Amino acid sequence: MNPLETIKSRLDEREREFLSPLASYSSNGIRRKHEERHEAGYRQTYSLDVDRILHSLAYTRYIDKTQVFYLIKNDHITHRVLHVQLVSKAARTIGRFLGLNEDLIEAIALAHDIGHAPFGHMGERFLSALCEEYGIGSFYHSVQSVRFLDRVERKGNGWNLCLQTLDGILCHDGEIHNRELQPERSKTFEQLDAEIIEKTSNPENNLVPMTMEGCVVRMTDTISYIGRDIEDAIRLGLITRSDLPDECVKFLGNTNGTIVYNLVTDIIQNSFQQTYVSFSPQMSDALKNLKHFNYEHIYHNPAITKHSDIIKSLFRQLFEQFLEDIETENHSSVIFTGYLKDMAKDYTENFKKEEIVRDFIAGMTDHYFLELSGSDLQPEQLFE
Repeated sequence: MNPLETIKSRLDEREREFLSPLASYSSNGIRRKHEERHEAGYRQTYSLDVDRILHSLAYTRYIDKTQVFYLIKNDHITHRVLHVQLVSKAARTIGRFLGLNEDLIEAIALAHDIGHAPFGHMGERFLSALCEEYGIGSFYHSVQSVRFLDRVERKGNGWNLCLQTLDGILCHDGEIHNRELQPERSKTFEQLDAEIIEKTSNPENNLVPMTMEGCVVRMTDTISYIGRDIEDAIRLGLITRSDLPDECVKFLGNTNGTIVYNLVTDIIQNSFQQTYVSFSPQMSDALKNLKHFNYEHIYHNPAITKHSDIIKSLFRQLFEQFLEDIETENHSSVIFTGYLKDMAKDYTENFKKEEIVRDFIAGMTDHYFLELSGSDLQPEQLFE
């Protein structure tokens, strides 16, 4: 055994000595395809997943993906790339205090939103409606995140990430409110594939992660966006700090920093040496009420949705255009020159043309989407 392999072996042993018995040890990571030792190198399993995610093309495109606010001229508004980093940092803090595997937490956190379509959740709804209309099921970003990393990246060969990583990504749903999450352990790749089909058929299906690390990321997803979205909304003049509900402020505070600190602390205190990840009842209720406030006053605010009809029509325009290009074998189209060129046969032969169009559009940044559609929509300084 060479020195690097010896060090890796010692690191694996140290995990078993220092991490909680409930943690996911790197040596137990399961990949869909076996890799020879020289392919995986000397890095620990989940650390290698982090590296592969960071080097994926889909991760690079985070930089121009809407979090909540789009077409805004303000460099301090949160984009998707910052959100996943905030999730990673807060989740790793929780994981450290609970004795969990921080590498696995980081991998899940950094990749969990890679499948988001242009223009955030609004774009997700528009693309999902088109996918349902064309008979390929609903579109949901967690499913698409797994699809990109497992089936589309590396020209259709995928990154061969661990089951535990992909499961955490698939089950990360921060839109569903849970006070407590207990992992459903001992899943297999066959179950992962079945859950993807279930989620595509019914996006409301509540999937539960197989690891404590996945449960932590799912809870932290909400922690990381709830207060940050409030700060962005205040900065843009949509709400004022005094608008925040008193019953929420009492437990959570009224700034992003205090909200994150109080929720992270509450999870650590209520989950330490437990087989589940949990908020206290009062903090859970406060968070649920604050989320309701955000939906009513921020996410459904007319100032946010004023371009929605135009963007909806652009989604249809591009979907139908690229579908026609594939059907007519228009090889000058960008879907051939910029996406399908050199794509593995396993992808081109096993995915329907509608699914290929879905994947192409879902991977677009906001700017690239507008460029291809020929739209003259431009970022604005302030809401009108």
